[in-house]
Amino acid sequence: MSIFVNGSRTEKTSVQRGFKQGDPLAPFLFLLVAEGFSCLMNNAVNINLFKGFEVKRGGTLVSHLQYADDTLCKNEATVENLWTLKTLLRGLEIVLGLKVKFYKSCLIRVNVSSTFMVMACNFLNYSEGKISLAYLGLSVGANHR
Repeated sequence: MSIFVNGSRTEKTSVQRGFKQGDPLAPFLFLLVAEGFSCLMNNAVNINLFKGFEVKRGGTLVSHLQYADDTLCKNEATVENLWTLKTLLRGLEIVLGLKVKFYKSCLIRVNVSSTFMVMACNFLNYSEGKISLAYLGLSVGANHR
């Protein structure tokens, strides 16, 4: 690999290990990958390969949300959406030479049958996640005055 500096190519260097935790270029690389995923997801929605979540009937369609190093994909529970999501993530792996850690990801069920959830988690190699009330800033059984 060689890099252009002020329009001139540097000497070739061998890349062997990639970025390490704490590398100052790692956040920039993450932003490039996240933006690439966002563009792919938007294209998939535009050509009807991925069906997101409508905020209201005929309203805004949300397919994914990104914050810091988290990406939340909101979609209808369909096999087609699972295939599209898996294809996009695998495609990013191939094109960028990066590894998606599917085992670190989870699916959270909202109005979805447990049968579909088990199938979806197995298909994507995700675990089933839970939303805790503490995460939402709520408490159960507390005295409110």
